[in-house]
Amino acid sequence: QVQLVESGGGLVQPGGSLRLSCAASGSAFSRYVMGWYRQAPGKQRELVARITPGGSTHYADSVKGRFTISRDNAKNTVYLQMNSLKPEDTTVYYCKLATGWSDYWGQGTQVTVSS
Repeated sequence: QVQLVESGGGLVQPGGSLRLSCAASGSAFSRYVMGWYRQAPGKQRELVARITPGGSTHYADSVKGRFTISRDNAKNTVYLQMNSLKPEDTTVYYCKLATGWSDYWGQGTQVTVSS
């Protein structure tokens, strides 16, 4: 059973930065696609960024040029570096590990961008 634990959320002023981390338990982390998603109240969960085992990345248009996803397979951890944060980035962020036959989600971490 895979467990994912996110950390790094918090309150930041517009234009500021945060780095989210997601640590995964279990083995074979390096084999799987990892993603960061976010979900605002009353809205569907949306993809923010994902990274393949080989390191290829994909970003939502709304975060391109501001967010960077990366992974450290030795630490079983995926990161989301968020720069130039905007109030509209405020919401709960979740990480996901996709094996191809199952998806595993973390508990979420709140990001609030406000002055």
